[in-house]
Amino acid sequence: MLQTYADQEVRRLGMTYSQWAVLSRIERHEGLKQSEIAEMLDLQPITLTRLLDRLCDNALIERRADPQDRRAWRLYLKPAAKPLMAKLDGLGRELSQKILDGIPPAKIETMLGDLGAIRDNLRNLLNDRSGASETGKRHG
Repeated sequence: MLQTYADQEVRRLGMTYSQWAVLSRIERHEGLKQSEIAEMLDLQPITLTRLLDRLCDNALIERRADPQDRRAWRLYLKPAAKPLMAKLDGLGRELSQKILDGIPPAKIETMLGDLGAIRDNLRNLLNDRSGASETGKRHG
């Protein structure tokens, strides 16, 4: 529901929630590879490529060749994205206030800590599973 609501709200700025998520990750971690952002956002590479193509077409981001890996691209915000990011940051604060309305700050802090622990547990489970399947490939 959160993603649906955020998607409806961000359309006011002519964007989708997925584009917002990609831009936010690039803003926080400029120079990431496309594959790293796909993993962070749990997106299929082809889905991310389409999002990036649209953001490039709109002159919001640029792809730069990776000096260590000529098959990889690193992602950077273009100057034209800065005003949009300021609007998106404001929208994010507005959405958070509406969504968390009536919940005491201490409970919010506890909830965020608990959700972080859940995320870490899931990440560890997935890493354990992928490690086990790689081991099975080598020994199977």
